[in-house]
Amino acid sequence: MIEQVDFNIIRYANCWEDASILSEALDIPKGGRILSIASAGDNSFSLLLKEPELLVAVDVSEVQLFLVELKKACIKQLPHAETLRFLGFTAGNDRKALFETISKDLSPKALAYWQAHSEQIKQGIIHQGKFERYFQLFVKKILPWIHSKKTVAALFSEKSAEEQLAFYHNTWNSWRWRLLFNVFFSRWAMGKFGRDPEFLKQVSLNVSKYIFDSAERELSGTQVFRNFIVRYNLTAGFGDLLPHYLQAENYERIKTQIDKLTVHQGFAEDAIAAYGTFDAMNLSNIFEYLDAETFRRVAESLSKGLNSEGKLAYWNLMVQRRISGILPAEIRELKERSETLKTKDQGFFYSNFVIEQKS
Repeated sequence: MIEQVDFNIIRYANCWEDASILSEALDIPKGGRILSIASAGDNSFSLLLKEPELLVAVDVSEVQLFLVELKKACIKQLPHAETLRFLGFTAGNDRKALFETISKDLSPKALAYWQAHSEQIKQGIIHQGKFERYFQLFVKKILPWIHSKKTVAALFSEKSAEEQLAFYHNTWNSWRWRLLFNVFFSRWAMGKFGRDPEFLKQVSLNVSKYIFDSAERELSGTQVFRNFIVRYNLTAGFGDLLPHYLQAENYERIKTQIDKLTVHQGFAEDAIAAYGTFDAMNLSNIFEYLDAETFRRVAESLSKGLNSEGKLAYWNLMVQRRISGILPAEIRELKERSETLKTKDQGFFYSNFVIEQKS
């Protein structure tokens, strides 16, 4: 399956998972060793708050790792405000100059890549992934047929739980919202414009209904007011909300740890072979894409690469996978903690957040 996916593009310019609950889940002592699925790097940067001995950000996509290198160089070299400007969280016309400042910290291959894709940097790199463009398309071409900018702003304006619930049912949940949402977030549309069709092969449920129901739970509640993920989904920008790693109180601490992060191209199992065993693993939602046989093989490899009492954290989206379910003698689920943290998860579309520990 993986060979059929195009990894020559930025698929994700941001991590669409809640790093704040991930950080709580992987509560390991200072000086630990962390393996983290890289994606856009955001979650890996947040885990540097654990002050590890080593953090390996691993990804099969070399381009995604070039993005991680770029963000790492920003954090290492630039003040907070300049990083926000360079990445595209705030407006700026000095991104070319800022790139020259940080370019010395890029590997030769990453430097060559970004020099060849300077236009993406100029436009704000956090908006350049395929998944981000999917939401930009929704915001620019679909949402205006459903709601005005004033109505969108009203969704995010703070109100009581009762008022938000009434606003959702009486104003937001119109027939146009239901119709166009279900078309745009169908399996076909998501595969073509958002994720890769190969990533949906293990999904058997109705994709648009699942996402609609998840969105309804989030949009009708008060947690939506401060949800940076929903804010981007419906406005194509983060506004005054920032991902966990870029929040001011976290940024300076991460900067002191930034050299602990290294990148490795390949699968998680390859990183274990290269770096040895780990005390904690952020596995994102990689099991979503694996058939049952491959999942078992990968689970066995990851268990062998996890130190005693080591912890795993990962998300289930539309395919249910648990390592503890197939390796109960080695891995146990911390079910109560998983469920507690899931109630705070800003990644509203995920069905489960799983925390497990090696015996």
